[in-house]
Amino acid sequence: MSRPRLGIAVLTMGNRPVELKALLKSVAGQTLPATRIVVVGNGSPLPELPVGVDGVELEENLGVSGGRNVAIEHLRACGDVDVVVDLDDDGLLVDTGVCAKLASMYEADERLGIVSFRIADERGRTQRRHVPRLRSKDPMRAGEVTTFLGGGHGLSMRMLERIGGWPEQFFFAHEETDLAWRALDDGWRVVYEPSLLLQHPWTSPARHAVYYRMT
Repeated sequence: MSRPRLGIAVLTMGNRPVELKALLKSVAGQTLPATRIVVVGNGSPLPELPVGVDGVELEENLGVSGGRNVAIEHLRACGDVDVVVDLDDDGLLVDTGVCAKLASMYEADERLGIVSFRIADERGRTQRRHVPRLRSKDPMRAGEVTTFLGGGHGLSMRMLERIGGWPEQFFFAHEETDLAWRALDDGWRVVYEPSLLLQHPWTSPARHAVYYRMT
């Protein structure tokens, strides 16, 4: 397989302009430049974006799945993206080699469908809920998994063309597991790779009003 071309997709609700700017700066600093970058305003206007970053403003909040599907369709229409990289708008790529490492992983394995990043805070701490497997005490152990982290991951465009996109019936929560299981059913590999780091603020899942009825 030739060197995969990466398309970065960021979903935002317009309430983190400072964090979004920092994220896009970290994306621009990667040793392997992304072929495309798109920011989707999920029911919100977008701030001024850097040159070369596409913006799509949605009139209503379509949820995580709906918004990310809009990003996928935008990147697919460009015709030059092999791997979609979803990043939370308050995340940060502190290592400049993340995109290069991810591209190398997909180049080496044609059946690699989904790659889950490691998520850690500014102090390097990874919450156990951010390790997508049982026996999650060691966040540095890579391997095959059956779900992945929505905050930072890669998705094979070839895989998405076969299994479809994000499940829009899941407005928020559980959409990663649905997508991962469909990928596994179709024979794609889903892996957790802790060397691919997305720095993200330490948060409680209970910050979301729907937490107690969605778990």
